[in-house]
Amino acid sequence: MTEEIDEVQTTGGSTVTTSSSHGPGFYFQYAVMIIGIVGTTANALILVVIFTMKICNIRLMGTLGYWLCMIFLSENLLWISINGSTINLMSITVERYIKVVHSKWSKKLLRNWVRCSAAAFAWIIGAVYSMALTFSTSDVIDGVCYGYVIWKSETAALIHGIWNYGSFFLLAIFIFIFCYGKILLVIRRQAQVMASYMGPEPSISHSQTQLSHIQSNITKTMILVSAFYVITWTPSNTFYLITHINPHLTLIDTAYYVFTFMGFLYISANPFIYAAKFNPVRRILVGLI
Repeated sequence: MTEEIDEVQTTGGSTVTTSSSHGPGFYFQYAVMIIGIVGTTANALILVVIFTMKICNIRLMGTLGYWLCMIFLSENLLWISINGSTINLMSITVERYIKVVHSKWSKKLLRNWVRCSAAAFAWIIGAVYSMALTFSTSDVIDGVCYGYVIWKSETAALIHGIWNYGSFFLLAIFIFIFCYGKILLVIRRQAQVMASYMGPEPSISHSQTQLSHIQSNITKTMILVSAFYVITWTPSNTFYLITHINPHLTLIDTAYYVFTFMGFLYISANPFIYAAKFNPVRRILVGLI
Protein backbone atom coordinates (compact mmCIF):
# COMPACT_ATOMS: atom_id res chain seq x y z
CA MET A 1 0.00 0.00 0.00
CA THR A 2 2.92 2.33 -0.69
CA GLU A 3 3.33 5.19 -3.13
CA GLU A 4 6.65 6.48 -4.45
CA ILE A 5 6.87 10.17 -3.53
CA ASP A 6 8.58 13.08 -5.28
CA GLU A 7 9.26 16.47 -3.70
CA VAL A 8 7.81 19.78 -4.90
CA GLN A 9 8.99 23.15 -3.57
CA THR A 10 6.28 25.70 -2.83
CA THR A 11 6.61 29.48 -2.96
CA GLY A 12 6.66 29.70 0.81
CA GLY A 13 9.64 27.42 1.09
CA SER A 14 7.63 24.45 2.39
CA THR A 15 8.29 21.08 0.79
CA VAL A 16 5.26 19.14 -0.36
CA THR A 17 5.38 15.58 -1.65
CA THR A 18 3.47 14.30 -4.65
CA SER A 19 3.03 10.96 -6.36
CA SER A 20 3.79 10.05 -9.93
CA SER A 21 0.73 8.36 -11.40
CA HIS A 22 2.89 5.89 -13.33
CA GLY A 23 5.76 5.47 -10.90
CA PRO A 24 6.69 2.27 -9.06
CA GLY A 25 3.84 2.87 -6.59
CA PHE A 26 1.33 2.80 -9.47
CA TYR A 27 2.47 -0.63 -10.62
CA PHE A 28 2.77 -1.80 -7.03
CA GLN A 29 -1.01 -1.48 -6.79
CA TYR A 30 -1.34 -4.05 -9.57
CA ALA A 31 0.99 -6.33 -7.62
CA VAL A 32 -1.20 -5.88 -4.55
CA MET A 33 -4.22 -6.91 -6.60
CA ILE A 34 -2.50 -10.06 -7.88
CA ILE A 35 -1.30 -10.99 -4.39
CA GLY A 36 -4.81 -10.41 -3.05
CA ILE A 37 -6.41 -12.63 -5.70
CA VAL A 38 -3.84 -15.42 -5.24
CA GLY A 39 -4.05 -15.17 -1.46
CA THR A 40 -7.84 -15.25 -1.42
CA THR A 41 -7.89 -18.23 -3.80
CA ALA A 42 -5.32 -20.08 -1.68
CA ASN A 43 -7.28 -19.38 1.51
CA ALA A 44 -10.48 -20.61 -0.14
CA LEU A 45 -8.75 -23.82 -1.28
CA ILE A 46 -7.36 -24.41 2.21
CA LEU A 47 -10.78 -23.86 3.77
CA VAL A 48 -12.45 -26.26 1.33
CA VAL A 49 -9.86 -29.00 1.91
CA ILE A 50 -9.89 -28.65 5.70
CA PHE A 51 -13.63 -28.59 6.22
CA THR A 52 -14.30 -31.25 3.58
CA MET A 53 -12.03 -33.58 5.55
CA LYS A 54 -13.80 -32.64 8.78
CA ILE A 55 -17.24 -33.30 7.32
CA CYS A 56 -16.12 -36.66 5.90
CA ASN A 57 -15.01 -37.65 9.43
CA ILE A 58 -11.99 -39.61 8.22
CA ARG A 59 -10.54 -42.10 10.70
CA LEU A 60 -6.82 -41.33 10.98
CA MET A 61 -4.30 -44.17 10.92
CA GLY A 62 -0.51 -44.32 11.01
CA THR A 63 1.94 -41.68 9.86
CA LEU A 64 -0.33 -40.32 7.14
CA GLY A 65 -3.15 -39.84 9.61
CA TYR A 66 -0.83 -38.05 12.02
CA TRP A 67 0.34 -35.57 9.39
CA LEU A 68 -3.19 -35.00 8.12
CA CYS A 69 -4.08 -34.05 11.68
CA MET A 70 -1.07 -31.79 12.18
CA ILE A 71 -1.37 -29.95 8.87
CA PHE A 72 -5.06 -29.94 7.90
CA LEU A 73 -7.56 -31.16 10.50
CA SER A 74 -5.98 -29.10 13.28
CA GLU A 75 -6.43 -26.10 10.94
CA ASN A 76 -2.71 -25.43 11.25
CA LEU A 77 -2.34 -24.40 7.60
CA LEU A 78 -5.25 -22.00 7.93
CA TRP A 79 -3.92 -20.33 11.07
CA ILE A 80 -0.49 -19.91 9.52
CA SER A 81 -2.20 -17.72 6.92
CA ILE A 82 -4.31 -15.84 9.46
CA ASN A 83 -1.44 -15.16 11.88
CA GLY A 84 0.84 -14.09 9.04
CA SER A 85 -1.76 -11.70 7.62
CA THR A 86 -2.35 -10.17 11.07
CA ILE A 87 1.35 -9.46 11.55
CA ASN A 88 1.51 -8.15 7.99
CA LEU A 89 -1.42 -5.79 8.63
CA MET A 90 0.39 -4.35 11.65
CA SER A 91 3.56 -3.98 9.55
CA ILE A 92 1.68 -2.08 6.84
CA THR A 93 0.19 0.21 9.49
CA VAL A 94 3.66 1.03 10.87
CA GLU A 95 4.94 1.54 7.31
CA ARG A 96 2.12 4.01 6.60
CA TYR A 97 2.87 5.80 9.88
CA ILE A 98 6.56 6.26 9.03
CA LYS A 99 5.75 7.24 5.43
CA VAL A 100 3.33 10.01 6.40
CA VAL A 101 4.30 11.16 9.90
CA HIS A 102 8.08 10.84 9.54
CA SER A 103 8.51 11.39 5.81
CA LYS A 104 12.16 12.44 6.16
CA TRP A 105 12.99 9.19 7.93
CA SER A 106 11.05 7.10 5.43
CA LYS A 107 13.61 7.54 2.65
CA LYS A 108 16.29 6.05 4.90
CA LEU A 109 14.20 3.47 6.73
CA LEU A 110 11.71 2.20 4.15
CA ARG A 111 14.09 0.73 1.62
CA ASN A 112 13.09 -2.23 -0.53
CA TRP A 113 15.07 -4.73 1.54
CA VAL A 114 13.35 -3.46 4.71
CA ARG A 115 9.89 -3.97 3.19
CA CYS A 116 10.83 -7.43 1.90
CA SER A 117 12.28 -8.37 5.28
CA ALA A 118 9.13 -7.19 7.07
CA ALA A 119 6.92 -9.25 4.75
CA ALA A 120 9.13 -12.32 5.16
CA PHE A 121 9.20 -11.83 8.94
CA ALA A 122 5.40 -11.72 9.11
CA TRP A 123 4.90 -15.01 7.30
CA ILE A 124 7.88 -16.83 8.84
CA ILE A 125 6.88 -15.90 12.39
CA GLY A 126 3.23 -16.76 11.66
CA ALA A 127 4.28 -20.19 10.36
CA VAL A 128 6.77 -20.95 13.16
CA TYR A 129 4.31 -19.95 15.89
CA SER A 130 1.42 -21.92 14.44
CA MET A 131 3.53 -25.02 13.77
CA ALA A 132 5.07 -24.98 17.25
CA LEU A 133 1.66 -24.58 18.89
CA THR A 134 0.05 -27.31 16.78
CA PHE A 135 2.73 -29.95 17.32
CA SER A 136 2.89 -29.31 21.07
CA THR A 137 -0.88 -29.30 21.76
CA SER A 138 -2.36 -31.65 19.13
CA ASP A 139 -2.38 -35.42 18.62
CA VAL A 140 -4.30 -38.33 17.10
CA ILE A 141 -6.17 -40.41 19.69
CA ASP A 142 -8.16 -43.48 18.61
CA GLY A 143 -8.23 -42.28 15.01
CA VAL A 144 -9.53 -38.81 15.90
CA CYS A 145 -7.57 -35.55 15.59
CA TYR A 146 -7.54 -33.41 18.73
CA GLY A 147 -6.12 -29.99 17.92
CA TYR A 148 -4.92 -27.37 20.42
CA VAL A 149 -6.40 -29.18 23.45
CA ILE A 150 -3.50 -31.22 24.85
CA TRP A 151 -1.80 -28.88 27.32
CA LYS A 152 0.74 -29.91 29.95
CA SER A 153 -1.13 -27.85 32.52
CA GLU A 154 -4.00 -25.37 32.80
CA THR A 155 -1.46 -22.74 33.83
CA ALA A 156 0.42 -23.16 30.54
CA ALA A 157 -2.86 -22.84 28.63
CA LEU A 158 -3.78 -19.69 30.55
CA ILE A 159 -0.38 -18.06 29.96
CA HIS A 160 -0.56 -18.82 26.25
CA GLY A 161 -4.14 -17.53 25.99
CA ILE A 162 -3.20 -14.20 27.59
CA TRP A 163 -0.06 -13.90 25.45
CA ASN A 164 -1.94 -14.70 22.24
CA TYR A 165 -4.73 -12.23 23.05
CA GLY A 166 -2.25 -9.47 23.84
CA SER A 167 0.06 -10.10 20.86
CA PHE A 168 -2.42 -10.70 18.05
CA PHE A 169 -5.32 -8.55 19.20
CA LEU A 170 -4.62 -5.87 21.84
CA LEU A 171 -1.28 -4.95 20.27
CA ALA A 172 -2.91 -4.73 16.84
CA ILE A 173 -5.64 -2.41 18.17
CA PHE A 174 -3.04 -0.19 19.86
CA ILE A 175 -0.98 0.06 16.65
CA PHE A 176 -4.07 0.87 14.57
CA ILE A 177 -5.30 3.61 16.92
CA PHE A 178 -1.89 5.20 17.54
CA CYS A 179 -0.58 5.13 13.97
CA TYR A 180 -3.74 6.15 12.15
CA GLY A 181 -4.52 8.78 14.76
CA LYS A 182 -1.13 10.39 14.08
CA ILE A 183 -1.57 9.99 10.32
CA LEU A 184 -4.93 11.75 10.34
CA LEU A 185 -3.47 14.65 12.32
CA VAL A 186 -0.63 15.05 9.82
CA ILE A 187 -2.97 14.88 6.81
CA ARG A 188 -5.23 17.50 8.39
CA ARG A 189 -2.22 19.76 9.01
CA GLN A 190 -1.05 19.27 5.41
CA ALA A 191 -4.53 20.14 4.12
CA GLN A 192 -4.40 23.41 6.07
CA VAL A 193 -0.95 24.21 4.66
CA MET A 194 -2.10 23.45 1.12
CA ALA A 195 -5.14 25.66 1.55
CA SER A 196 -2.85 28.59 2.29
CA TYR A 197 -1.03 28.09 -1.04
CA MET A 198 -4.07 27.52 -3.23
CA GLY A 199 -4.41 29.98 -6.08
CA PRO A 200 -1.03 31.59 -6.90
CA GLU A 201 0.48 28.55 -8.66
CA PRO A 202 -2.14 26.20 -10.16
CA SER A 203 0.38 23.44 -11.00
CA ILE A 204 1.60 23.29 -7.42
CA SER A 205 -1.95 23.46 -6.14
CA HIS A 206 -2.82 20.50 -8.38
CA SER A 207 0.18 18.56 -7.06
CA GLN A 208 -0.79 19.32 -3.51
CA THR A 209 -4.37 18.24 -4.17
CA GLN A 210 -3.14 15.03 -5.76
CA LEU A 211 -0.97 14.26 -2.75
CA SER A 212 -3.84 14.92 -0.38
CA HIS A 213 -6.13 12.65 -2.39
CA ILE A 214 -3.57 9.79 -2.49
CA GLN A 215 -2.79 9.96 1.21
CA SER A 216 -6.44 10.25 2.19
CA ASN A 217 -7.45 7.36 -0.07
CA ILE A 218 -4.79 5.01 1.25
CA THR A 219 -5.36 6.03 4.85
CA LYS A 220 -9.14 5.65 4.64
CA THR A 221 -8.74 2.24 3.03
CA MET A 222 -6.37 0.96 5.69
CA ILE A 223 -8.49 2.40 8.51
CA LEU A 224 -11.49 0.58 7.03
CA VAL A 225 -9.52 -2.67 6.76
CA SER A 226 -8.20 -2.30 10.32
CA ALA A 227 -11.62 -1.47 11.76
CA PHE A 228 -13.15 -4.41 9.91
CA TYR A 229 -10.43 -6.64 11.36
CA VAL A 230 -11.24 -5.51 14.91
CA ILE A 231 -15.00 -5.96 14.45
CA THR A 232 -14.86 -9.42 12.85
CA TRP A 233 -12.07 -10.91 14.98
CA THR A 234 -13.09 -9.57 18.41
CA PRO A 235 -15.54 -12.44 19.12
CA SER A 236 -13.07 -15.13 18.03
CA ASN A 237 -10.10 -13.70 19.95
CA THR A 238 -12.18 -13.12 23.08
CA PHE A 239 -13.64 -16.63 22.90
CA TYR A 240 -10.15 -18.10 22.44
CA LEU A 241 -8.99 -16.32 25.60
CA ILE A 242 -12.04 -17.50 27.57
CA THR A 243 -11.46 -21.13 26.58
CA HIS A 244 -7.94 -20.88 27.97
CA ILE A 245 -9.22 -19.38 31.20
CA ASN A 246 -12.01 -21.96 31.54
CA PRO A 247 -11.25 -25.05 29.38
CA HIS A 248 -14.40 -26.87 30.60
CA LEU A 249 -16.93 -24.71 28.75
CA THR A 250 -19.81 -26.41 26.97
CA LEU A 251 -20.85 -25.79 23.35
CA ILE A 252 -17.24 -24.95 22.51
CA ASP A 253 -17.44 -26.36 18.96
CA THR A 254 -20.64 -24.46 18.10
CA ALA A 255 -19.35 -21.12 19.41
CA TYR A 256 -15.95 -21.67 17.80
CA TYR A 257 -17.39 -22.10 14.31
CA VAL A 258 -19.82 -19.21 14.69
CA PHE A 259 -17.04 -16.82 15.72
CA THR A 260 -14.59 -18.23 13.19
CA PHE A 261 -17.19 -17.67 10.48
CA MET A 262 -17.16 -13.98 11.41
CA GLY A 263 -13.38 -13.94 11.08
CA PHE A 264 -13.59 -15.55 7.65
CA LEU A 265 -15.83 -12.67 6.55
CA TYR A 266 -12.78 -10.45 7.01
CA ILE A 267 -10.68 -12.67 4.74
CA SER A 268 -13.40 -12.82 2.09
CA ALA A 269 -14.29 -9.12 2.12
CA ASN A 270 -10.75 -7.69 2.02
CA PRO A 271 -10.31 -7.97 -1.79
CA PHE A 272 -13.63 -6.17 -2.31
CA ILE A 273 -12.55 -3.35 0.01
CA TYR A 274 -9.36 -2.84 -1.99
CA ALA A 275 -11.29 -3.09 -5.25
CA ALA A 276 -13.69 -0.39 -4.12
CA LYS A 277 -10.90 2.00 -3.10
CA PHE A 278 -8.08 1.54 -5.67
CA ASN A 279 -8.67 2.57 -9.27
CA PRO A 280 -6.31 0.02 -10.94
CA VAL A 281 -8.03 -2.84 -9.14
CA ARG A 282 -11.48 -1.46 -9.88
CA ARG A 283 -10.74 -0.96 -13.60
CA ILE A 284 -9.45 -4.51 -14.06
CA LEU A 285 -12.38 -6.08 -12.21
CA VAL A 286 -14.88 -4.01 -14.21
CA GLY A 287 -13.10 -5.08 -17.40
CA LEU A 288 -13.34 -8.74 -16.40
CA ILE A 289 -17.06 -8.35 -15.67
